[in-house]
Amino acid sequence: MIDRRYIGHQMPGFEVFVEKGRLRFFAKATGQTDPVYTDEEFARAQGHPALPVPPTFFFCLEMESPDPAAIRNLLGIDYRRLLHGEQGFTYHRMAYAGDVLRFEQRIEDIYDKKNGALEFVVRRTRVSNQHGQCVVDLRNVAVLRNSEG
Repeated sequence: MIDRRYIGHQMPGFEVFVEKGRLRFFAKATGQTDPVYTDEEFARAQGHPALPVPPTFFFCLEMESPDPAAIRNLLGIDYRRLLHGEQGFTYHRMAYAGDVLRFEQRIEDIYDKKNGALEFVVRRTRVSNQHGQCVVDLRNVAVLRNSEG
């Protein structure tokens, strides 16, 4: 069983620079056809100061943590029994190419179902820009299978 004392545990924060080339690549890779995500001149004409960050790209940026496996290692989770359960985003303001985003991860909850056969770890990540303004809250639920049933 995952130790419930880690509920509320805050991981060390980290910062990521948002590079416009990566935004263009992500937009292309995900089939985004809106030129606001690939054409800087078009984005500016639409009132944006630079290329906007596509909504789900924050998940990719979060993977730039100095140790993407830190929570898994902290909790002693066997990667071979881990499933991606859920992912959600609550947006507060736009982020753009050139921003420096700060990611602060916290273990929000740990619980089980089916008499411990499944354990759930809820991670909430607050993302703020270089001005300290909250941009987005990320929510991730990981599921640990403890039995073959």
